[in-house]
Amino acid sequence: MSDLKQPSRRISKPKAKPAAPAKAVGKTLRARTPKPVDRATMVEIFRRFHAANPEPKGELEHTNPYTLLVAVALSAQSTDVGVNKATRNLFPVADTPERMMALGEEGLKEHVRTLNFFNTKAKNVIALSKRLVEEFGGEVPNSVEILETLPGVGRKTASVVVNIAFGDPRVAVDTHIFRVTNRIPLAITKTPLDTQGALEAIIPGEYRLHAHHWLILHGRYICKARKPECWRCPINDLCRYPDKTIP
Repeated sequence: MSDLKQPSRRISKPKAKPAAPAKAVGKTLRARTPKPVDRATMVEIFRRFHAANPEPKGELEHTNPYTLLVAVALSAQSTDVGVNKATRNLFPVADTPERMMALGEEGLKEHVRTLNFFNTKAKNVIALSKRLVEEFGGEVPNSVEILETLPGVGRKTASVVVNIAFGDPRVAVDTHIFRVTNRIPLAITKTPLDTQGALEAIIPGEYRLHAHHWLILHGRYICKARKPECWRCPINDLCRYPDKTIP
């Protein structure tokens, strides 16, 4: 056997297809993202929402600011329908912070165990009730900033409470409102918090009080996530969403 090494055969790698130029991709994406509607269009959008439903209401059942706060806190990662089923038996026995504390965490769990994360929610409701009693005389403060310091209460929950209970024109943002805002688009935003700030700055003052309800109901029942029902949308001629489902 020869000691000489055989010459190696070099196998060249197949050439990869050139990637699309970054600038071209960026232009395509930008072309698919319409600019936010102008002010005149926005005014007309909310005029139509108002005409169709002059006094929109939230779908969470409550009897006072405290039960509203509890209902909204319980609604995280749960449906309004599910929360209402739980609170119909809860609120008759615990409609104040004092009565909720008397019921206790274990007693509260028995009422809300059908809800997602009920253990954590029960713990937070008892803890926020204790704070309301000790620091605010059992009353719910009309302040987003204060409410946000309570256990289990974030910006969205606090904004819903002051809007509905005290008539503060805050625009609480959930997944429905975030989607609708960026679809129409009323604004182009990246987070719910950004969306709230943008909407509160641009929605005409005469419509801001009920804007939260109009947008959430629109997103929940018409401008749905998977397949928006554009054929029955009252603002389909004003909306700039590129993938409408109109036949």
